[in-house]
Amino acid sequence: MIYKSGQEWLDATEKRVLLFGMSGLGKTHVSNLLRDAGTWFHFSIDYRIGTGYMGEHIADNAKRHAMQIPFLRDLLMTDSIFIGSNITFNNLKPLSAYLGKPGDPAKGGLPFEEYMIRQEQHRLAEIYSLMDTPRFARRAIDLYGYPNFVCDSGGSICEVVDPWDPEDELLNVLEDTALMVWIKGDDAHTEELVRRFDRAPKPMYYDPVFLRAAWEQYRAETGEAEDEVDPDAFVRWTYARALAHRQPRYAAMARRGVTVLADEVAAVKSAEDFEVLIADALERRESEHI
Repeated sequence: MIYKSGQEWLDATEKRVLLFGMSGLGKTHVSNLLRDAGTWFHFSIDYRIGTGYMGEHIADNAKRHAMQIPFLRDLLMTDSIFIGSNITFNNLKPLSAYLGKPGDPAKGGLPFEEYMIRQEQHRLAEIYSLMDTPRFARRAIDLYGYPNFVCDSGGSICEVVDPWDPEDELLNVLEDTALMVWIKGDDAHTEELVRRFDRAPKPMYYDPVFLRAAWEQYRAETGEAEDEVDPDAFVRWTYARALAHRQPRYAAMARRGVTVLADEVAAVKSAEDFEVLIADALERRESEHI
């Protein structure tokens, strides 16, 4: 770890952290708070994926739909209009819409193999974006003069690394760049995330082995053909299983850094609060390893 103690962290003139854990537990909230403090650079992995590596896929998909409308087709073919996405740190809907959900096309579903192609595009984009972390950490200082750096990772970070492999190249790059911070939820948080997802199911990235197994199991239980599956019903069914699948992976990653509780993160109101929280987490870790 790049900080060995809470005091070393507090004394550091350049603080660098990478936040990871389930989506919805406060990673982006804290990252926004730190950015607004004026001394932290906010590097959003999901934003980097959507703008740096999947922007062309997203725009082409929108153009494909526009080309089906004669009025828009004529304007596109004559370069009279421009179609792009307006992704922000807090609005990733263009990326989610492109990833889509598998199932009945009449309900907005994609053919499963097309869905898997888009999942693979996201997997590669997430790896490339995470590999960009050291460059953006340097850029934050060299170009913008921000002394501190927060990497706001996506919930699927644990799916694109091998948390149990000490030689995992990507994890080693990240650990050498920033302090790994797991925002850990409890059963109540998980239940709330499932309820929230049930109200508004959204596309997500999943480990491909896990996803193919889930697809086959769901269809075996329902007896539905691929083009009969209700896309929302499938992702609802999959979501809770995905959270359970990810939990031990996050825990394994946390051995490379520190753990803070989601309730502790929710209580953070300032950059100073966050710095104290991380110092306390480092002290807990040090005492546990004595």
